[in-house]
Amino acid sequence: MKQDTTKQLQKLYEQNVMNTYGTPSIVFVRGGGVNLYDANRRKYLDFSSGISVCGLGHCHPAVTEAICRQAQTLVHVSNLFLNENMPRLAELIVKKTFGKGRVFFCNSGAEANEGLIKLARKWGNATGRNEIVAMENSFHGRTLATLAATGRSKYREGFNPDMPGFKFAKFNDLKSVKKAIGPKTCAVILEAVQGEGGILPADEDFVKGLEKLCREKDVLLMFDEVQCGMGRTGTLCAWQGYGVKPDAFSFAKAIANGIPMGAFVCNERLAGVLTPGTHGNTFGGNALATAASLAVFETIYQDKLLDNAREMGAYLRGKLEKLAEKYDFVKEVRGRGLMLGVVLDFPAKDILPILREKGLVALSAGEVVLRLLPPLIVKREDCDKAVRIIGAAFKEYSASKGDRK
Repeated sequence: MKQDTTKQLQKLYEQNVMNTYGTPSIVFVRGGGVNLYDANRRKYLDFSSGISVCGLGHCHPAVTEAICRQAQTLVHVSNLFLNENMPRLAELIVKKTFGKGRVFFCNSGAEANEGLIKLARKWGNATGRNEIVAMENSFHGRTLATLAATGRSKYREGFNPDMPGFKFAKFNDLKSVKKAIGPKTCAVILEAVQGEGGILPADEDFVKGLEKLCREKDVLLMFDEVQCGMGRTGTLCAWQGYGVKPDAFSFAKAIANGIPMGAFVCNERLAGVLTPGTHGNTFGGNALATAASLAVFETIYQDKLLDNAREMGAYLRGKLEKLAEKYDFVKEVRGRGLMLGVVLDFPAKDILPILREKGLVALSAGEVVLRLLPPLIVKREDCDKAVRIIGAAFKEYSASKGDRK
C-alpha cells in the first residue's frame, strides 16, 4: 500500500467515521505473532495486543485455522438453536473457574458487565436490594449502566443523568467499602487490576477481606475480568491469583483473540436467576466466535501460556525497574503478570509517538501511566527489545526537555 493510499484512507475516515478517536496515524495491514506491519511495510513490536485483545498475538495459527474451518461450515444460527461449539466452550469455562455454574455469551466487555449488573439486580430485587457498590477509578464500559458503574467521572461527562443504583468506594480500602454497603446493596463489583485507571492491582488483604465482608453481608462479589482476565496476570482469571472465589465475573477482549466476544459467568448459587426471556443476545456464542475461543483456551493450556505470563511478566518488570533507576521522572513500575504500568510524572500520551517512531506500540492508562500489555506468547528477546526502545524513547524525551533526568 502506498503512502498516498494511507492518506486517502485517513481522509475517508475523517469524512465518514465519527470522530471519537481522532484520526489514527498508522494504517496496519498485517500482523504476525508479537509484530505488526504498517502500509509502508514497517515492522512494529506490539505491546498493546489491541488493548489486551490479541492475547495469543496476531494471526495465531490455531485460531486462524479454527476460524477458517468454522466459516466454511456454519457461522450463525441464533440462540434459538444450538451450535456444536457453544455448550462445549461453556463447560470448559465453568470447569476452569467455578467447577459448577453457568455462562452467558455476548459480544463485548461492556455487554458482559451489563449482564453482571442485570444478574445482580435480578437476584437482589427479590429481597428489595438493587444497589451496586463499585470502586473509585474503575472502568466497566461505555453503555449507560456500565458508565454509571465507572468510577472515573470524565467518561460520564455529557451523558447525565447517571443511571441510579450505584455507589462508589475507595479501591484497596475495605473500610470504605464497608461504609458504602447499605440495606439496599446487592453486589460489589471491581477489577482485580484496574486497567484504564492506571494498572493498579488490588491488595491481597483487600480482596480477601472483601470476600469475607460480602459473605457476612450476603452481598454478591463480582469481578470485571475484561482486561485483566484470560491469563494476562498469570492465572486464567485475575481473581484466581488472590485465592478467592466470587459469585460472578465477566470475560471479553482476549476470549476469542480478536473475534468480538464476551461472556459473564456465575456460580451454581445464581444459576437460576436469569430465566427464559429475562436476558438475550442475538450474536452471543455463535459458532464462529466460540470456535475461535475454544482454540484460544486450548492453546493457553497446551502451550503453558499462564506460566509464560508469570515468567515473562516478572522478567519484563525487572528490566523496567532497572531502567526506571536512570530517570527521576519514572516514579514506579507496577502491575501483575503481563499487565504492567510505568508511572511517569508527565502525561504518558507524550511518550507514545516517540515509541511508535522507534517501532513499539504501547498504550497509556490513567493520565501518567505507560501501559504495556504484550501477548502471552512474548519471549525474552521481545521484552529486551521493548525495554531498549523504551530506554531510547526516555533518553530522547529527556533531551527534548533539557536533559531532564
